[in-house]
Amino acid sequence: MVDETVAHLLREGDMEVHGRIAGSSNATLLVTCRSGPDELMAVYKPVQGERPLWDFPGGLFRREVAAYELSEALGWGLVPMTVDRVNGPYGQGSIQRFVHEDGGDHYFTLRDDPQWHPTLQRMCAFDVVANNADRKSGHVLLAEDRLWAIDNGLCFNEEDKLRTVIWDFGGQPLEPEVIEFSAGTTCAPHPGRTGSHPGAGPVAGASGCAPRIGGRRGLAAVPVAVGVSTCT
Repeated sequence: MVDETVAHLLREGDMEVHGRIAGSSNATLLVTCRSGPDELMAVYKPVQGERPLWDFPGGLFRREVAAYELSEALGWGLVPMTVDRVNGPYGQGSIQRFVHEDGGDHYFTLRDDPQWHPTLQRMCAFDVVANNADRKSGHVLLAEDRLWAIDNGLCFNEEDKLRTVIWDFGGQPLEPEVIEFSAGTTCAPHPGRTGSHPGAGPVAGASGCAPRIGGRRGLAAVPVAVGVSTCT
């Protein structure tokens, strides 16, 4: 399915809610979007289903969208297409193309396979640039013969918040292409190297790279979607 069709379905398609995705801390809903003969499954995160956080203002769904836009701007394609949906059944929120994976793989199973190391290094650099505060093992998916970075709602804080399970590449040189692309962002990682240890924060300037992003009515009745889980 071409990107234009995917974007149209996510933004404008009729949305059928199947249920909550099990294990998510905020309201994360599995949906199908339809328009004419086309349809696709997606993950819908309405703002009214967000739990308040002391260190992140409301509107986490906008950070999900921003993470996709950053990934596309870098040319890395790490995040499934994610858009701001204004007229969802539970109000405004992010909606992301659902990638079908078997649930058997995550970062700690994928890191031992050298074929994934270049992508994982890029994901590590992406998280530094985005100041990601929540890269769990289950937020790295193997689907469609490639890796995906999902659950990016806790990015772009104004304070240093980098928290990730991807420390295996600490101190290793980055690929020249990663340096070239990320150097053009406002918050690029240190030229040539990833963070050296788990206590290392993001580079200077990363905490201020994003603008400030400033009810749960009806969501309690949404059932859990059988057979789908996540680790948000």
